[in-house]
Amino acid sequence: MGQVFTVDFTGAHILSIEQFQREDIEKLFRTADRMEPYAQRRRVTRVLEGAILGNMFFEASTRTRISFGSAFNLLGGEVRESVGAESSSLVKGESLRDTARVLSGYSDVICMRHPVAGSVAEFASASRVPVINGGDGSNEHPSQALLDLYTIERELQGRQRKIDGLRIAMIGDLKHGRTVHSLSKLLCQYRNIKVMLVSPAELAMPDEYVSALREAGHQVHVTDRLEESIANVDIVYSTRIQEERFQDRQQADLYRGRFRLNQAIYTRHCEPNTVIMHPLPRDSRAEANELDADLDSNPNLAIFRQTDNGLIVRMALFALILDVAHLVDQHARDVFWFNPRIGSH
Repeated sequence: MGQVFTVDFTGAHILSIEQFQREDIEKLFRTADRMEPYAQRRRVTRVLEGAILGNMFFEASTRTRISFGSAFNLLGGEVRESVGAESSSLVKGESLRDTARVLSGYSDVICMRHPVAGSVAEFASASRVPVINGGDGSNEHPSQALLDLYTIERELQGRQRKIDGLRIAMIGDLKHGRTVHSLSKLLCQYRNIKVMLVSPAELAMPDEYVSALREAGHQVHVTDRLEESIANVDIVYSTRIQEERFQDRQQADLYRGRFRLNQAIYTRHCEPNTVIMHPLPRDSRAEANELDADLDSNPNLAIFRQTDNGLIVRMALFALILDVAHLVDQHARDVFWFNPRIGSH
């Protein structure tokens, strides 16, 4: 086995979870802890004043695009966006490498999403500034996996548990779901994890991720049975059917709604403190209804805590990549406006 190197965050591209060792994850998470007062608007920092984020999203996105932009704004930077390939010069035949050369002249860091696997790495190879992968097809979504694991860590802390020894069920479209692909890679950095992979056989987790989990020493069970799979786990991680990844979108209808979770199923099968997670958007259409609205009052539904955590994890990524993590507090002040999160000025 070759020598393992940790990430030098400063100026680095963030393209794959495979870049991260456990020490890197710990450094990122402890930096994220320090971002919370700024994410909650209890403090304001201008440490990235004058810096520009290029948000290049050539595939549909709400949470990832806006949270990256908001994270950069909360550190004092400015954001320029391009949304949809049809509004860019890519439709005129410009290559990703030429696009990268141009846009990296306008930005200090770029976040990019693209529907083709490997495209963000190709873009980064020609960029003059750091590039963060905001999702490349069905391949990876590293920042989502990091915020998911950060959420898992925080949820387990309240139960006096750690990530080592985690029991997790991943449910849904595991074939196309880049969030579970990246999360699986991340879990390989930890010990003694039990993973239940719950999906139709046609949408099973690709063998490479299953093999990596097993080679890391984890217990992995592949099944299409929901109820027994969620009975003894700490985390239920549900995903939607990725209809945009199917050549014929009508094929997605064959699987939609197969693994619904509602309060009755939760009460009957889950342990009382089982945490429910989902990378969002959850498909709330009647034929799907992956996570029923009757779970919204369940205190163990963590899906919106996940989105809040995404903001601080992405702030931490920017602070480390642009080498200002140690300066954030020096450029801070109190807020002047009414803050509904804390009920005061």
